Amino acid sequence: MKGFRFLLLLLFVLSACKTSRYVPPAVNYNRTDYIHAYSAIAVSEMKRTGIPASIKMAQAILESGDGNSRLARQANNHFGIKCHNWTGRKIYHDDDARNECFRSYNNPMESFLDHSDFLTGRARYAGLFDLDPSDYRAWARGLKTAGYATNPDYDRLLIRIIEDNKLYNLDSGAGLPRLDRDATAATAVHAVPVTSPGIEVLQNNRIRYIFARQGDTYESLTREMELMPWELDRYNDLNGERKVNPGDIVYLQPKRNRAERGYDIHIVEQGETMHLISQMYGIKLSRLLRRNHMEEGQEPSPGTSIFLRRQPYR
Repeated sequence: MKGFRFLLLLLFVLSACKTSRYVPPAVNYNRTDYIHAYSAIAVSEMKRTGIPASIKMAQAILESGDGNSRLARQANNHFGIKCHNWTGRKIYHDDDARNECFRSYNNPMESFLDHSDFLTGRARYAGLFDLDPSDYRAWARGLKTAGYATNPDYDRLLIRIIEDNKLYNLDSGAGLPRLDRDATAATAVHAVPVTSPGIEVLQNNRIRYIFARQGDTYESLTREMELMPWELDRYNDLNGERKVNPGDIVYLQPKRNRAERGYDIHIVEQGETMHLISQMYGIKLSRLLRRNHMEEGQEPSPGTSIFLRRQPYR
């Protein structure tokens, strides 16, 4: 049973690379599993924005109740961020007042990224970035002073979470010691050590992938992962496009012909391309186009249903 619960949690991480609407499974997560599920994202965002990974992880733990809160489950909102001129999907929830407006995300990854943008994009938090990034206590006090939360003990709660769980180890960028995983979780979505010790390798649709970091190029990743020069191009359907952005999914193995079970249809959001959808689900672009009776270069309109596993009838 322990292995089965951990497998469900690991599938939670898989949602981070899918922008179709994700609803977490009805299982309670323990803190250890929650930390190991999201610590890699916290470290990646620390390198991108300068927010200490220990602080991001502690805020996520506190604000989401280890991923078990209503906002986390129903809105993938792990940081309790309210609407604040938000134009995306919303959810209403009782907090300081009744029926307050909170941001709703397609998946947890969006919440972690938006939390970074929320702190870096508002003047009230600007002073945080003058602090020593290794001084998590000062960051906790700064968040309280800036008014991130109304709880008068907010800083002490964050510091206790960090120290009780040794989250300060994340701020070195090295991550936390890995959990022992039993056989039932051996093929699940998880971080595994490979050629490079400085990058986390995950799995989606039983395919190994990484999230690109600041400064990565396909050429540098080819060298770091000890791949042949043509492999990343072929595995990621690049077709001459050689630019990689921080947070992009980069597959290290060939994508598959269809999505995994349970992901049959994707509803297109504004700005999504067929290539992006193929990366979300680990499907070869040519197969995805063929399954949806589309030609190379043809793009879907927002609201379109894209079939991921079965051939649509006409």
